[in-house]
Formats: sequence, structure tokens, C-alpha cells
Amino acid sequence: MCLGIPGRVVSLHDDGGLLMGTIDFAGTTRDVCLAYLAPDIAVGDYALVHVGFAIAKVDEEEARRTFEALSAMSQLDELDWLAEVADKGLGAL
Repeated sequence: MCLGIPGRVVSLHDDGGLLMGTIDFAGTTRDVCLAYLAPDIAVGDYALVHVGFAIAKVDEEEARRTFEALSAMSQLDELDWLAEVADKGLGAL
């Protein structure tokens, strides 16, 4: 099963020719490779992230629905940092 987590792009930077970005998962941030979505991704956009790679651009509502579905299925319990995000809710998204 592929587990993609939605988050908001808060910054962009180049790392050796690859587009990278900092993604905010409701208060927890991670650096993510955005190369698959370049040049169509920008600060403020939402992306679906799987193992450090943004695999799809999604709108805010889709990000919210995806996050809620994962939370309802208890899939977030498998990831400690994501469990904290789930506890905070989506207010920061």
C-alpha cells in the first residue's frame, strides 16, 4: 500500500539541480523532493507526499479530505511524527 500524506509547501530551494521544498504537515515540517511536480508547484500549494517525494499536487480541500480519511483509518498511528500532527488537527494546514 502506498501511503501519501498531504502537506503545504512553505519554501522552495534547489539542491544539486533538484527542486526541493519544506512541507508543513500541520505544524511538523519536512524537506521533500518536489522534482516530480516542477515547475507547477509553488509556495502555498498542497502536495501529496510519499517517502520524501511529492507525488501529486492537490487543492486544500483534497488535502483535508485525505488527511481526515487517513486519520479515520488509524493509518497515522504508524508514524510517530504524523500521529502528533493528527492530534493537532488540520488548523495549521
